[in-house]
Amino acid sequence: MSSPAPSRYPDLPPARTQSLSEFEVEQRRQPFSPTKSRRRGSDPEHDKEIAYRSAIAAVISAKARPFAVSGRVPMDPAHLTLFFRTQSGISHSLDFPIDVDVDMPPALDVLIASCLPHAQMSEYAECETLFYPPNLPLTATLELANHPILEAVRNSLFPALPVGHYLTAIRDKLEVWPAGGGSIIQPRPLDTRIATILITLPVKFKGGSLIVRGTEGIEERFSGRGRPGELEWTAFMSDCEHEMQTVRSGCKMTISYAVQVKSFGPAGIQPDPLITPSDAFLDNLSPLLNMSRGKSIAFYLSGGYGVNPGEVVAESLVPNLKGGDSILYHALKLYKLAPELRWTAGGYIWPVDQTVEIGLENPESPTTSVGRGSLSGSSNGSRGMPPLRGPFSSSASEPGEEELEGLRARVLKSGAIPITDTDIRILSDQIAFPGVIAREKVPFVSSVGDMEKLVVNVLLVVYVP
Repeated sequence: MSSPAPSRYPDLPPARTQSLSEFEVEQRRQPFSPTKSRRRGSDPEHDKEIAYRSAIAAVISAKARPFAVSGRVPMDPAHLTLFFRTQSGISHSLDFPIDVDVDMPPALDVLIASCLPHAQMSEYAECETLFYPPNLPLTATLELANHPILEAVRNSLFPALPVGHYLTAIRDKLEVWPAGGGSIIQPRPLDTRIATILITLPVKFKGGSLIVRGTEGIEERFSGRGRPGELEWTAFMSDCEHEMQTVRSGCKMTISYAVQVKSFGPAGIQPDPLITPSDAFLDNLSPLLNMSRGKSIAFYLSGGYGVNPGEVVAESLVPNLKGGDSILYHALKLYKLAPELRWTAGGYIWPVDQTVEIGLENPESPTTSVGRGSLSGSSNGSRGMPPLRGPFSSSASEPGEEELEGLRARVLKSGAIPITDTDIRILSDQIAFPGVIAREKVPFVSSVGDMEKLVVNVLLVVYVP
């Protein structure tokens, strides 16, 4: 095998295209040589190669973790109106767009007179930068829920946000940046927001660029346009600090929103759900929990979630719980309990961290013809084995006794245990049992080549201390 040609610039790391089939070798850095540096520093091609690779590194680094994103509000600025009420109790409305150098609206004078100065001020500032008092009523005809801004923020800054989590925006404050106001570094917020959205209102200005600094010291600069016919929004993560540079002319106005993450259940990254069980539901649950102290109890889930129990654990359903399943799970969390979801079928239950995997030990054996088939039908199995009955069918026909014995052996080998061997008590209504319960299916091919499905249910198990 011929050796590769030597690099023209041995002091530069070789350009690589990452491949899974390549070995990754960390090369030892060469000692610095002033003579070599001066000689190659005067080579235009060498400088061009260094600049090119630096540009590649900058783009890859920025792509790896974006911390700020900007866009335009898709609405006509002429449809934007700001309503506010001063300390005297008089209400005013401010229409947009505005050019203060041409026509200063009286309502804007009133708004500015009602504002308070920022605590931090530059000694070189010609005038104060202001914010509207948060205790005074303020609203705008701009509703973020009517525009895909939050969805854009989620896709750009939080692409790994788990399913079942949603972003909500709460209006934070309105700030006014007159011409000549000094720049102010805004510290990182101390509340529970995960991001901040800053909307630049359609007031003409020059200067006033927004600078956002990430945790690694990288800066992003946003001009805000400054045109009366445009509304620009900028979103950045809560661990960033931002600075508004000096406005040279005109007046810049911004409205900020605090972005919060919510979920429909309390098992999320921030357990602050959007739903709350009713008092009547909690009144029904409380005596049941009191009478179940010291026991592990279980409820069947009733929703259909369309997952394959052979590929995912039951706990993965928590963010997607719906209907009464979500309400019950949330109610148990309110009582400081630790519910968990587990797969069950035919009187057997799988551990919380296992999927329903039932392989074929011997495809030629007649006892394995059902494959991952049902755990249904009657059984005269050995002592200690639960009766295989209930709505757990894998096909239209009932499996025979020989097939059930083989299936039972494979279920036990997969890690499932009989519910009768646990201290779990399944709670069900004697009149409506089993009622409507979740039916998830594990597709498989039996030893005779037939496509069948194992019907598996979901239990919500909780220990009541």
